[in-house]
Amino acid sequence: MKKFNIFCISIISVLLLNINAKEIFIEPGPNEHERLQEAMILLQEGDILTIKSGYYSFEDGLSLDVSKVTVRGEGMDKTILDFKNQKSGAQGLLVTSNQVILENFSIMDAKGDALKVIGSKGISMLNLKTEWTGGPKSTNGAYGFYPVESEDVLIDGCVAIGASDAGIYVGQSKNIIVRNSVAQYNVAGIEIENSYYADVYDNLASHNTAGILVFDLPDLPQQGGHHIRVFDNQAINNDTDNFAPEGNIVGEVPRGTGIIVMANSDVEIFNNVMSGNGTVNLSIVSYSDETDDKNYYPHPKKIQVHNNTYGPSGFDPDLETGDLAKALYEISAGDMPDIFWDGVVPLSQMILGQPKEDRLVLNEEDTTSFLTISPIKYMLGFSSPIRTDIKEFEGKITPLEPISIKTF
Repeated sequence: MKKFNIFCISIISVLLLNINAKEIFIEPGPNEHERLQEAMILLQEGDILTIKSGYYSFEDGLSLDVSKVTVRGEGMDKTILDFKNQKSGAQGLLVTSNQVILENFSIMDAKGDALKVIGSKGISMLNLKTEWTGGPKSTNGAYGFYPVESEDVLIDGCVAIGASDAGIYVGQSKNIIVRNSVAQYNVAGIEIENSYYADVYDNLASHNTAGILVFDLPDLPQQGGHHIRVFDNQAINNDTDNFAPEGNIVGEVPRGTGIIVMANSDVEIFNNVMSGNGTVNLSIVSYSDETDDKNYYPHPKKIQVHNNTYGPSGFDPDLETGDLAKALYEISAGDMPDIFWDGVVPLSQMILGQPKEDRLVLNEEDTTSFLTISPIKYMLGFSSPIRTDIKEFEGKITPLEPISIKTF
């Protein structure tokens, strides 16, 4: 009976919330920033804020800190929030609340990040667009979509163009879905960093420096990125020169990279199309910079790659950016492979071998070119440190479980 009473109270609470919910409308015109920001402040749980079609020009950033609300436009090409003249605020829109739905509008030319979400438990970004309209420049904002330290993150049907770091970035978060989206002319198209439990699928990543990145970095509160599925994507024609500001880790990624995995574990990459990437279609590498973070594990492990389609790559390697392309070009004597693994593992595993459960598994067509090296043989000057037989890495695929997130 007690459980039944609690259930009834919950249902009544939801009904009362829906009854009290209201829809607020904002139209373009004088004082549009003040009116929109005030509306965001005064929202109550269950409310819907509709930003009518039109062009809105702002000099200040916007912020939302009310949970269980929806902010919507009337289409990503109809409701335009323009921050070209922004004088204050580190981003276009900052969200710091839970169970929020954002949909059907664009954020253009933000001074910093376009859409930043911090510490949200339940954030849905649907049919949104972020863009820097002046083309690829190091002065563009770092991130288009930028949820961090969040849970139950959904990015669906979105477009990201021109970010000087990543168009779609999810960092230090868990329970993530990025799908049906387009990332173009960014440094990194889509990046999952230091995150747990992510599905990235049915996306187009093209004309970036690199298409899709799965990274784990040191000196961050959440480390040990794992359980990431990247599937049914097109990582094609990533041919934009790296325009990241100096000092950014992504500034070391060479132009012409399809997908790159660095220092993550339990990553499954399957049913993707990788083609037209001038340096390499797929790279699997360790974090190579020095770090004092004793808790950080810099090597990828439990990586499974299968049933992907590979087109032309390696035809225009970027030898000017970072060390990856230069090293690969030297090792391969210019014959760049579809898949590259740097072969770097802890010293004990170089000598004794990797645990079976940690090994790289590659179940691809025989025509897929592959290259890895034995670091010890390479350092000691052995005559044959290079391995190119992809068949050596065939094995049983253990599919990762699909990701489910709470939607509101």
